[in-house]
Amino acid sequence: MSHLAFVLFSYGASAIVLGGLIAWLLIDQRTQRTELQRLEAQGIRRRSQKAQQP
Repeated sequence: MSHLAFVLFSYGASAIVLGGLIAWLLIDQRTQRTELQRLEAQGIRRRSQKAQQP
């Protein structure tokens, strides 16, 4: 394998891994927001909201 091919393969593999991580984070963020909305709809509130109310 030539040096150029190795470098291009390395950059390509890194780009694929980083793209997968970014996709995973975006999917997890959407899942967490949906779960939070479901819990708030059930009347379950965040602990931080109690401290803000007078």
